[in-house]
Amino acid sequence: MKKVNVVLVALALFIGTLTSYAGVDPVALPLEPTKEIAELLKAPGFEVDSDVQAYVTFVVNKNNEVVVLSVDCETKQICKYIKSRLNYQKIESGLKEGVEYKVPIRIKKEI
Repeated sequence: MKKVNVVLVALALFIGTLTSYAGVDPVALPLEPTKEIAELLKAPGFEVDSDVQAYVTFVVNKNNEVVVLSVDCETKQICKYIKSRLNYQKIESGLKEGVEYKVPIRIKKEI
């Protein structure tokens, strides 16, 4: 009986540890900040051969500046472009400080 109690306590501690270290999923953006980000990414200084999809994860600091955590895309040039255009740019949408946001970005080929 004593061994059963020890095993149950160990199992409870193990499950508690796993749930406390579970990652927090980034929050999807509302429409207004998405428009601001689109405005910041207008008119790249290079030609885009085909439509490119990217996912940007960022937080907002106490000065309402975007701090890019990661850019996930296929082309290194596009990743650098997105990060350089967004990093430390002020946005006025009232996003919460310190919350991780994830936004999909599509850069379209110009016709």
